[in-house]
Amino acid sequence: MAIQAPRGTKDVLPTESYRWQYLEEKMRKAAALAGYREVRTPVFEHTELFARGVGDTTDIVQKEMYTFTDKGNRSITLKPEGTAGAVRSFLESNLYADALPCKMYYLNAPIFRYEAPQSGRLREHHQFGLECFGAQNATVDAELIMLAYHLLDELGVRNLSVRINSIGCPNCRPTYHGALKDYLVSRLDGLCEDCKNRYERNPLRVLDCKKPGCRAQVADAPSMLDYLCEECRAHFEELQACLKAENIPFVVDSRIVRGLDYYTKTVFELVTETAGGNLTVCGGGRYDHLVSQLGGPDLPAVGFGMGIERVLMLLDGEGIQIPKPAQYEVFVTYMKDCHADAFRLVQALRRQGIRADMDHCSRSLKAQFKYANKVGALWAATIGEDEAKAGTVRMKNMQNGEEQTVPQDQAWETIRNMRKEAE
Repeated sequence: MAIQAPRGTKDVLPTESYRWQYLEEKMRKAAALAGYREVRTPVFEHTELFARGVGDTTDIVQKEMYTFTDKGNRSITLKPEGTAGAVRSFLESNLYADALPCKMYYLNAPIFRYEAPQSGRLREHHQFGLECFGAQNATVDAELIMLAYHLLDELGVRNLSVRINSIGCPNCRPTYHGALKDYLVSRLDGLCEDCKNRYERNPLRVLDCKKPGCRAQVADAPSMLDYLCEECRAHFEELQACLKAENIPFVVDSRIVRGLDYYTKTVFELVTETAGGNLTVCGGGRYDHLVSQLGGPDLPAVGFGMGIERVLMLLDGEGIQIPKPAQYEVFVTYMKDCHADAFRLVQALRRQGIRADMDHCSRSLKAQFKYANKVGALWAATIGEDEAKAGTVRMKNMQNGEEQTVPQDQAWETIRNMRKEAE
């Protein structure tokens, strides 16, 4: 049997890559409008980065990381999320010494999670993420939520809702942990083994468990919102005021904690209703202590990640057709003795920024036209013996069949004029 792609991975074929490029263009534009610049971090990092940053009580670190020992006997992990790598890059490059806040984004970044593949969730998937370092005001939290909301709305994602919560800070969270443990202590027998371990090490993680039995046990658990310190409460109120002022529809959901230990204060998710239930398409929050936790200065930070495969899946579900560009604007067809003239014309057209190609397989003229039609060329440019002698080319509109003969050195200008007329 032929070698196949590993389970939970998927090829992006030339016939569908234009859809990714369309999304990437929209995402880059949205990031640039808010002053975010691109960062590209390695696909793998030292395992310690994720153990310290993501948290060793999370499912990601405990169960889902692709970790291996390299030939230098170092523990290496394929990155299971984008933020930790961005923070490491920010610190290693001393970007904190530049003007702050520092805004960066990553796009089409591969993320690896070892989990059961399912609809919209692959073992290798790709994310669009934004990170902002050095800004403590809730206006930045709101900015990110709004950027994600408007982007998805512009793309055509419907039934979209914003859900926000605050999970406090190191000042107020210990009190909540105590209240949560008091609530859970009589319910330990109903928790899974993982949550029994989380109860001792990080009870907040129990709220993130997806198992029905555990979810039932925490249905009436106390809310972190009732234990916020004055600073966290004021921050959360500022966030809500910003979203209201810009007419962003949101709900406060005290059960959102996100699956990563580094979050503080704001956490949020953008959720859409699908036939199969609610689907989280974007999630993020504030991580004010991760930079210092990884050895840097005490700097606030906030960010989000958005799954590109999920966005494409949602657009498919909405029946939204992403415009498919023509592979070639011009396909040069030719009689067998005129291949040199055809080659020169193709190169001249490309120098003028026109997508062009010619037959490279010694097909007959009829077969060349058939191929040009199959690949969706907008125009065919034919050079026969008469055209070669006269230095002309016969242009044919492949949509309506109209033809005209023009000098070869003016073919590019003719095509540009026809392009404008078609627009």
